[in-house]
Amino acid sequence: MRALTVEEKVLRRVRERFAKGVRNYGLVSDGDRILVGLSGGKDSLALLELLAERSRIWKPRFSVIAAHIWMSNVPYRADMDYLRNFAARLGVELMCREASFDAGAGTRKSPCFLCSWNRRKALFALAKEQGCHKIALGHHMDDVLETLLMNMAFQGAFSAMPPILRMRKFDMTIIRPLCLVNEADLRVMARVHGYHPLMKNCPYEEQSHRAEMKQVLARIEELNPEARYSLWRSMENVQDELLPQKREDGFGGRY
Repeated sequence: MRALTVEEKVLRRVRERFAKGVRNYGLVSDGDRILVGLSGGKDSLALLELLAERSRIWKPRFSVIAAHIWMSNVPYRADMDYLRNFAARLGVELMCREASFDAGAGTRKSPCFLCSWNRRKALFALAKEQGCHKIALGHHMDDVLETLLMNMAFQGAFSAMPPILRMRKFDMTIIRPLCLVNEADLRVMARVHGYHPLMKNCPYEEQSHRAEMKQVLARIEELNPEARYSLWRSMENVQDELLPQKREDGFGGRY
């Protein structure tokens, strides 16, 4: 029996961790119609490929459509011909919508937040139009852990991107099937499958702390190569009795 190549092992690991995330967090149910946010980056391309592949497995039975939202006031565009052909090869319909945001609206929110939120609202609207009650986003394990560290460092909150999030206000559920997949493995998958790179030139990207937090996560992993898995387990192993507890009378002060 032929031994697997390094690339084949990585692709197998991606599929196994994808399937584990779907199974462990109950992301897909029988009869689901799922809208996949297809930005054109490697993560969303991999997500669409994996979900389309899994939708052809007998159980659970679900269907997939793809959506690309392009922001009219952000100076980069995905290769739409490539995205259409990519989706067509997978037997998935691709829908496109335009959205925008006002970076100078006087809000305290960052342009990155405004862009993301308005893109998300456009996805919600399109999902409802197409009869979808779930939206799949391509956030991987690195994204979740970077968000965890950012929220702790800048928001004073122990929170991240959950694998499944029910948005009651919009009657919509967001799922992140790549939540257990490492970004490094997705880079290998993108190279092996020949994904076209998305060339970004966003003027607001430097205002985000995410690039710096990637470096923080990398440094933590230098100290402990298994750190990402420990960080993940920490979100599922919150020991309240070993954390500060506020006084119920409200006179405990800030710290």
